[in-house]
Amino acid sequence: MTQQPAVDTLLLNELIACETSVWEALVKGDAAADLAALHPDFLGVYPSGFAGRADHAAQLAGGPSVSTYRIQQPRILRIAPDCVLLAYKAQYTRVGTDEPAAMYVSSIWQRGTAGWLNIFSQDCEALPDGAENPLP
Repeated sequence: MTQQPAVDTLLLNELIACETSVWEALVKGDAAADLAALHPDFLGVYPSGFAGRADHAAQLAGGPSVSTYRIQQPRILRIAPDCVLLAYKAQYTRVGTDEPAAMYVSSIWQRGTAGWLNIFSQDCEALPDGAENPLP
């Protein structure tokens, strides 16, 4: 894997806190907190398809969807003055199962007058440890 270049640690920590607020909303089943973190034009790209802001919050209609999570290997990429991509590996457990899962997440956070809002997120399932990487 490639090494990440020098990082603005303060910005990285700020964005991890923002991303954590989304995960905490999933753990608490708090749709209002989830909506508060998402930009009105939010687009999610998931193995199940596309999702808007309302779709993302709707997953919490029945309560929490995640019981545990960990953000690992976070890195950022500035894509515009007030737009930053946060990418990381998430280890998590869904409510109703003890089976741990992992995925890679790319979230674009846009800073506006209301602070940072998540405008885009894409998840892809992580290969199991020891699985052969299909990339050269």
